[in-house]
Amino acid sequence: MPDSASTAWNQGPHAGPWNNGAHRRCGRSPRRGLEIAVIILGFIFAWPLALAYLVWKMCGYPKYDEAKAFFRDTVGRASEDIFGARRSNGFGYAGSGNAAFDDYRRSELERLEEERRKLDEEAREFRNFVEELKRAKDREEFDAFMAKRRGNGPTNA
Repeated sequence: MPDSASTAWNQGPHAGPWNNGAHRRCGRSPRRGLEIAVIILGFIFAWPLALAYLVWKMCGYPKYDEAKAFFRDTVGRASEDIFGARRSNGFGYAGSGNAAFDDYRRSELERLEEERRKLDEEAREFRNFVEELKRAKDREEFDAFMAKRRGNGPTNA
């Protein structure tokens, strides 16, 4: 009893399971010499286009919809892995699946945010205090200068 999978191997030198003509979507394959010359000239004069063509060729001449779906799946999945957690909630945390832990984490983050606001307010008040001290010191120095100038300066009487 012959195996049905082995019959594809025994039908000739070009009768393998992947050589049934389904992989050729654009009709007959382009002439190799002309194609190589165009790629070389493309790299000389417009290398981004030649590189894009070479990638398209290496991918097996995919149709536009197939290439679009491929890039959407791969780039979309990578961007979700990188940026997806940041979009999930305001704190950049997607959630663990445990509601109690998520509530605890949310409350701790809110508490830390409140502490940060308090520290910012204290820093602002301290800057105002230091600025007021500088103004008072400048005023004292200016008053001392004016008093010294009036006392030692020439009289115009």
